[in-house]
Amino acid sequence: MAKDNILTIEEVISRAGEFLGKEDTRLIQHAYDYASEAHKEQYRKSGEPYIIHPVQVAGILVDLEMDAETIAGGLLHDVLEDTNVTFDMLEKEFNEEVAMLVDGVTKLGKIKYKSREAIQAENHRKMFVAMAKDIRVILIKLADRLHNMRTLKHLKPEKQRRISNETLEIFAPLAHRLGISTIKWELEDTALRYLNPQQYYRIVQLMKQKREQRESYIEGVMNEVDSQLKELNIEADMSGRPKHLYSIYQKMVKQNKQFNEIYDLLAVRIIVDSIKDCYAVLGIIHTCWKPMPGRFKDYIAMPKQNLYQSLHTTVIGPKGDPLEVQIRTKEMHEIAEYGIAAHWAYKEGRQLANGKKSFEEKLTWFREILEWQSETNDAEEFMESLKVDLFSDMVYVFTPKGDVIELPSGSIPLDFAYKIHTEIGNKTIGAKVNGKMEPLDYKLRNGDIVEVMTSKHSYGPSQDWLKITQTSQAKSKIKQFFKKQKREENILKGKEAVEQEIHELSFDPKEVLTQENIHRVCEKFNFSNEDDMYAAVGYQGITAAVIATRLTDKIREARQKKQDLAQTIEEVNTDFKKKKAPKGESGVHVEGVDNLLVRLAKCCNPVPGDEIIGYITKGRGVSVHRADCPNVQTEEAKQRYMHVQWEGTHTDKKQYHVDLEISGYDRRGLLNEVLQGVNETKTNITHVNGRSDRNKMAIIQITLLIHNTGHLRKIVERIKQIKDVYTVTRTIH
Repeated sequence: MAKDNILTIEEVISRAGEFLGKEDTRLIQHAYDYASEAHKEQYRKSGEPYIIHPVQVAGILVDLEMDAETIAGGLLHDVLEDTNVTFDMLEKEFNEEVAMLVDGVTKLGKIKYKSREAIQAENHRKMFVAMAKDIRVILIKLADRLHNMRTLKHLKPEKQRRISNETLEIFAPLAHRLGISTIKWELEDTALRYLNPQQYYRIVQLMKQKREQRESYIEGVMNEVDSQLKELNIEADMSGRPKHLYSIYQKMVKQNKQFNEIYDLLAVRIIVDSIKDCYAVLGIIHTCWKPMPGRFKDYIAMPKQNLYQSLHTTVIGPKGDPLEVQIRTKEMHEIAEYGIAAHWAYKEGRQLANGKKSFEEKLTWFREILEWQSETNDAEEFMESLKVDLFSDMVYVFTPKGDVIELPSGSIPLDFAYKIHTEIGNKTIGAKVNGKMEPLDYKLRNGDIVEVMTSKHSYGPSQDWLKITQTSQAKSKIKQFFKKQKREENILKGKEAVEQEIHELSFDPKEVLTQENIHRVCEKFNFSNEDDMYAAVGYQGITAAVIATRLTDKIREARQKKQDLAQTIEEVNTDFKKKKAPKGESGVHVEGVDNLLVRLAKCCNPVPGDEIIGYITKGRGVSVHRADCPNVQTEEAKQRYMHVQWEGTHTDKKQYHVDLEISGYDRRGLLNEVLQGVNETKTNITHVNGRSDRNKMAIIQITLLIHNTGHLRKIVERIKQIKDVYTVTRTIH
């Protein structure tokens, strides 16, 4: 996939024309013209016209060889959110299919929630539900995220870290679950670059230093294998497989190793024509070099759930170092690189690679999302369930007949039973693992043969099962059972519990439980009506505390705002009457006020030259912050703003505190050189603190006395000239 060059729409359409018909390319051109007109007055953070982003997203989808509707959806994916275009307009201009794809990708940015976490959880919930209806939604979303990660340098560091964290938590694992390794690895490596730039660039440098040595070694291995293959008349493509930066970093962190202690950086990939040839090549590899015990995996006989197939083995190579070898067919390689996209059922005239199982059957795990979403009323709970079921490590166990069942790591026989069938789960009374009776909370391991014992006289699930099961499917089925069994009882029990919680929050239930308030909370948690809400509390589908908190949040906010406003008015009036700041002490003037106490905020330490804002505090007059200080960016804080400005011209007489953080490679003498560099600028240092970590990264924190931003710029430029210094940043507490 092209990473650096910016594609034009002509290049995208030309590439699409290699595997799509003229009618399809006309649809793509029309989608571009429509999106270009809709976004014509919009620009990205980089200053580029906004339409460049949808074109690059379409380019990524063309690399995956998606159908015309999906590529058109990629070009149009932001028009519903960022322009005046509506769903009906889109459906009329194109068709329902394209409109549904675009709507599925569209974010819920206009909905207001209490926390960023709640907003993101609800966004992800919508995304997963939409893609359960049409998997192409997530392919567009992944392409969108990939291009955003490629252009992340134009955003502020805080936003870069937040987006990178979300990418590692949600999107990279999802690309892995769909088998699209080309996107997965790029997302992970790019996220690492912003989350830990020092380690990222250090690994890049170390990889470059040993590149020639690795290439020479791999070439020798391939020559040896090639001579053996010729004797057997087996055609094969061989290549050295580069280890991805994020996987190296993960090993360094998890195994507490330095780069030079990681030996499996060497890998060879061998691509042949048939499955028979795969096993023949495996025999050659094991004949040439001694295999390492426990490091052989046969994903051809037992494919991963994301459709991946390959033979993996690790041998002791020619120089005594571990050498990883992957062997697969050309078709398997296409699936390994492009995952579900390689199987795309919408592609004209293309059959699925494996006729034994239909495309839909291979994605049953994905269709279960709709079922979980209907049972989970809280968006954040829904996301936590998905992280367990979709993104955790997996364990592979067998039925007594030899069928392979994939479950999240940590699953127990009850999870296995509900995976087979709901009624088997509900009637479970015990389980045999490898022919031996085991408790129902036994942690399943790879290769276990599991037999579930059932009884038609069973009374059904126990409430304790909700605590010990791991999968969302099992928990959902257990909750369903209790919901159906005792609905009336649960409604009464739930209502009592909610009223009790409201009392404990010091509210009158009559004041809280209005129809309008109940309707609002039912909408938030996707309940059809009031009875469903109380029933869910009764069968422990959601806690009474969560419902009570939501029911009272508006009343609490209104009361608190009223109290805060009254207190602030009283305190500011007191400031005007009693507190007078010594004139010129802060160097800041409050517009329209002469005798109000003014102080510089210590969290961001503003200095002359910085853009500043005034913030009315409780009992301490006006606090002056930098305009970009995150501590005064909330909507509530903005209501307390006052206009302030620096007084007159600033000479070199007055000094201001500034905190800097310097990061670099931890070597002898680095701290001394930093201090010497600051001294050369004739600047006073009031505080110094330094530390280093196991990865040889040094962090130096210093507090300086400076005159203005010009003075600060000179200091920063001097420090940046010092060898092995990576970054110099101004810190906010």
